[in-house]
Amino acid sequence: MGGAGRHIGTTERRARLTVRHRLGAGSRAATPEDVAGSLVALHGTDPATVYLAVGARLADADKTVAEVERALYEDRTLVRMHGMRHTVFVFPTELAAVVHASTGLVNAAKARAALVKEVVTGSGGRLTAQWLEEVEASVLAALARRGQATVGELTRDEPRLKEQFVYGAGRSYEAPQTVSSRMMRVLGVDGLVVRGRPLGGWTSSQFRWAIAPPHPELPPAQAQQELLRRWLTACGPATEADLKWWTGWRVTEVRRALTAMEAVPVTLDGGVTGYVTPGDEEPLSAVEPWAALLPGLDPTAMGWQDRDWYLAPELRPALFDRSGNVGPTVWWNGRVVGGWAQRPDGEVVWRLLDAEGLGREAHEAIAREAERLGSWLGTTRVTPRFRTPLEKELSAEGASGRSGGAARAPGH
Repeated sequence: MGGAGRHIGTTERRARLTVRHRLGAGSRAATPEDVAGSLVALHGTDPATVYLAVGARLADADKTVAEVERALYEDRTLVRMHGMRHTVFVFPTELAAVVHASTGLVNAAKARAALVKEVVTGSGGRLTAQWLEEVEASVLAALARRGQATVGELTRDEPRLKEQFVYGAGRSYEAPQTVSSRMMRVLGVDGLVVRGRPLGGWTSSQFRWAIAPPHPELPPAQAQQELLRRWLTACGPATEADLKWWTGWRVTEVRRALTAMEAVPVTLDGGVTGYVTPGDEEPLSAVEPWAALLPGLDPTAMGWQDRDWYLAPELRPALFDRSGNVGPTVWWNGRVVGGWAQRPDGEVVWRLLDAEGLGREAHEAIAREAERLGSWLGTTRVTPRFRTPLEKELSAEGASGRSGGAARAPGH
């Protein structure tokens, strides 16, 4: 790939993030499909994150819920499926084949082998690999007949899903599990099923299951090259370590894909080497100041392994949980400056943790974004799946929004 060429500093990286992640006022998107296409993937582990991440980037945030549900469950232009690092994401449906071939095949093989070992061992040999194959085929047939179904509905069609085995036999975390809880996850990782419409509202994590949309089978190397090209278009420049972390691939796979796509090396602040797509070396002009309130697990906040260029290390203890999951964040001009939360009465509150260089313009812009978020949330209450110290403190009844402010939802 040759030696590093042009230098792209932190200021320009933040400007690129502004435009490509649809965060500046002039960069906002018209549809959820535009948002997902710009970001490549939306974190789907917490159902609310998908909606909040899209809402922060739509020109008309009030249409967020209806438009995301249309894309996911009516037009099916977006699909919720397992992807990188065994994590659930929402992708443009057109990327399903790329994600499955580049990442899902390897993950599925490991997950399936683990399931067979766990079930056979944990049942004392009572349940076999052949038995699992028969149950799997029966479940897929039942799901095809129903269109969408809950695990409970599938269990009525295939009672063997209720069979139990001991997970982690002989270890400290030993516990009984049903075959259904493990099998549906493996089928998801294997790209055979996807999560359908939830049982409750848009914050619900109780999903129905559906047969995955058909997609062509791609050569893994070709799929890896395409996924990396799309991600670098959205997030470049990025280092080799960033790419390895985001994809979950081996470093040899990352390097092979970079070479195949003829990625262009550039230097970053600190003297490290980053990569951009061919033709993406041109300088980006300055962007207008902007503010955003992004949800926990937002794809921008979680986009890179090295986050020091947009998130000061001293802010991490307040904004991340112990497993490394980021909570709700407040942004100003391409960097994280604080966090936010929603109180039980609907009030959206925020606090600045890094106010360096922030004047009246920044405070007013952040307050407008909090008002915008509170307005479209309305009577909906959102609690992040992964709670962080600052979010828990701010959301507590009577907590003070020191160094920040609050926006009360309509009707209160």
